[in-house]
Amino acid sequence: MMRILVSNDDGIHAPGLKVLEKIARSLSKDVWVVAPEFEQSGASHSLTLTMPLRLRKIAARKYAVRGTPTDCVMMAMHEIFKDKKPDLLLSGINRGANLGEDVTYSGTVAVAMEGSLLGVPSIALSQCFQHGHPVKWATAEHHAPKVIKKLLKSGWPKGTLINVNFPDVVADSVTGVEVVPQGQRDLTDLLLDARVDARGVPYYWIGFRRQKSKSKRHTDLGATENGAISVTPLQLDLTHDASMKALKTALR
Repeated sequence: MMRILVSNDDGIHAPGLKVLEKIARSLSKDVWVVAPEFEQSGASHSLTLTMPLRLRKIAARKYAVRGTPTDCVMMAMHEIFKDKKPDLLLSGINRGANLGEDVTYSGTVAVAMEGSLLGVPSIALSQCFQHGHPVKWATAEHHAPKVIKKLLKSGWPKGTLINVNFPDVVADSVTGVEVVPQGQRDLTDLLLDARVDARGVPYYWIGFRRQKSKSKRHTDLGATENGAISVTPLQLDLTHDASMKALKTALR
């Protein structure tokens, strides 16, 4: 029986985690959940190095870690799984898209990165939505099992993870599944909201103002904007091969 590890960055009580756990249980009876105690969105691939990690058992095969998403995978692999490592890692389902440059910030993607580093086939899953509107969890719940099964049947190379994003449309309106490269947004503004606390000490909130722009059609951004599920293989090796020859010549 396939052993599945489920994790996320939105926290142990996130609705998307419950959806993904349900999806995982449709694929196997051997499902384990190890997720952050609190929301860790934007944690990327960070580790907790200056504080102890706390592991809390919630139920059989379900644990919360007071740490980052990457900490959760490490705790699962090196502490919880003593007898048998997982055959598949599923991360998400994230509340919001992980498209374009989002993957460099995303704790959801980082979970899958860490799983891949440890030799476990890993898939990150996210549900696109618009702020002020309900998240269409039913879209991911309906389509994810079939997508995951097809991915497992096909397989993918070691050192690679799969990033899946479900469009912000109802399940019946999904136009298909598209395997596309990572795109890039062209209109993103960083917001620094400066405030002062009750003791007169300044503090800041970081946010982003993303303006609507026309994305390239055959990218993850373009696919989801057109109602399709985007599937993007991401590699752990960040080397830019095209620059290697020129740099070798320049640095002789």
